[in-house]
This record gives sequence, structure tokens and C-alpha cells, in this order.
Amino acid sequence: MLRCYQVAEFGKPLTLNQKPLPQPKGREVLVRVEKCGVCHSDLHIWEGFFDLGGGKRVVAANGGAALPLTPGHEITGTVAAVGPDATTVRAGQRKLVFPWIGCGTCPPCRDGNEHLCGGAQKSIGIFIDGGYASHVLVPDEQYLLDIGSLDPALAATYACSGLTAYSALKKIGPLKPDHNLLIVGAGGVGLNGVALAKAITGVAPIVADLDPAKREMALQLGAKEAIDPRADGALKSLLKATGGVMAAIDFAGSTSSFDFAYGALRKAGHLVTVGLLGGTATLPIGLHVMKSVRVSGSYVGSLIELKELLALAQTTKLPPLPITAAPLEQAYESLVKLKAGEVVGRIVLDA
Repeated sequence: MLRCYQVAEFGKPLTLNQKPLPQPKGREVLVRVEKCGVCHSDLHIWEGFFDLGGGKRVVAANGGAALPLTPGHEITGTVAAVGPDATTVRAGQRKLVFPWIGCGTCPPCRDGNEHLCGGAQKSIGIFIDGGYASHVLVPDEQYLLDIGSLDPALAATYACSGLTAYSALKKIGPLKPDHNLLIVGAGGVGLNGVALAKAITGVAPIVADLDPAKREMALQLGAKEAIDPRADGALKSLLKATGGVMAAIDFAGSTSSFDFAYGALRKAGHLVTVGLLGGTATLPIGLHVMKSVRVSGSYVGSLIELKELLALAQTTKLPPLPITAAPLEQAYESLVKLKAGEVVGRIVLDA
């Protein structure tokens, strides 16, 4: 039997359900879940909406998902069964699941950007049942990746947290030694960004976060400085010390975090926005033009980028994201802790 913890009603405790194990067809693969990360995106699925700012919301289930839904998209596990047309995987192999699956036919999908699919999305844990379960059915064997000798719990976080940070940092690209990189938000994704920053950009970041415990963890993971953005004169002091940062990544995604990151930019600087806490931003058009700054959005990452990240993680000594293990039975309690801001790093469920 397949055992799963599902969102049956938005904002309410998860429901334990059991159902017969699905039999994979075609190139489908049934994976026995070993580890599943608890991501902030899971909160949006559980709560039932994404905040667009200005009092506007989009329903998390909009576009095809229906309740009950099993959350969870950071999954490592062992292949339990394969469909008759699968040729590259076999039972017993340990794999990481790429969850950001698209329709395969729209322009972004044809460009290799299924995570930006404009059609009938099939993202695992978002639109189809995910990893808060004993098993997950993966639509195609191509979405299963080898993790080599990586710790399965850490590898699981790379499917979203690590991939999101990696893709955002790639948009920044290599920086010069005298350039400064600012990371705003040191949650699970932001801390993965701190751990990856030097390997991708060449510089250690300055980190801004409200939580002293998260600032301390950022320093342990390689940040050269950690500041409280709400401290008196924090932005003014940062500008005086750096002359403005060449690049910033907003891993929080609120009005205040965006304003702080944008305000910290030097001329010709680049801000990449990632977080989905929600809110609105107003840009001073004249100053925006005269400073010649760029603002980009970045949403998770592609299958190719996840393969690149796994290769980097297996060949480069990276600071590991702090992970707290919890049994699958504590999936709901883990969501509550995450919402309360009590998690440093990532909770990873043991299925």
C-alpha cells in the first residue's frame, strides 16, 4: 500500500491516507521515497494561495491541481518498479527526482525550461502527488538523476532549494574580486545560496536576515558578513562600506526585502528576485534608468541546471546545508514549524 499525508482542506492538518500502489505504465517509474525536504513552497500549497501583493492572491491549486493533494517535491528514493518502456533505470537504484515537469509541448518546454511551462503542468507535489508519502509515481524515467556518493538527505534539498539558488546565482555569473554580492533571506534556499555562492560567483556574500540564528549559520556556511536589515541605518552603512553591491539576490520575496536589496545596488548592479513571500515593489523610474540597474526574476531551475548542480556537488567541497531529520508522521508539524520561522536550514522527512 501507498501511505501518504495529504492536503484535504487548505490550512488544516494533513490527512493520512492509504491507497493501492500504482502500477507504472510506459516510461513511468514508481519510486520508494527515502527522503523528502519540507520547502516553503509546500506552505503555499498547504495554505492554498500565493500572495501577489496589493491584496491579490492566486489559488495554489489553480491550473489543474485538485485536493486531496500530497505535497513534497524534494525527493530522493529507490526505484521500486518501472514501466514497460523504461530503459535507463532499474529497480533498486537510488535516484533524485526532478519535480518541475511541464506539458512538454509549449514553447518553454520545447526550449528545455519545463519549470516555466505555460501549459498543463505536472510538477510533482504541486500539481500531482508528491513525496510526503511512502512512494511517488514519476511520469518519466528522464526525471530521475544519479546522486553518486552524496548524502540522500542533502541531495533531496538540491531538487528545489539547491536548484533555485543555483539558477539564481548563474544569472549573476562570475563577479570580480572587488565586487560585492548581497543575499537577502537566509532560509533554506538562501542558505543554499550562501553555500554555493563562492563556487559560482567567485565571491563570498554579505547576508541580510532578521533572525540572528540564521545570520550565524550564514557565517558558518561562508558568508563574509551577516547583517540585520532592520537595524537602524543598516542600508546606509552597507552602502558606505561597499559603495553599493554589484549583485543582490532576494531569497525572501517581500516588499521590504526587495526594497532593501534594490536600494543596496551600485550603478550597473543586478538584482535577482527569487522568494515568494509576496508583496509589491515600486521602482523610481528615473533613478532606475540613471543607475542602469537590472531586475530579474528567477523561478526554480531546469533539468539541465539540476544535472549541473549535482556534478558541482560531487566534484567540489561545498558547505552542507544544515538539515534536521523528522519522521514522515511529523510532516504537518514540520510545516507548522516552517511557517513560524523556527527552521534553520531544512527539515527533511524520513519516509
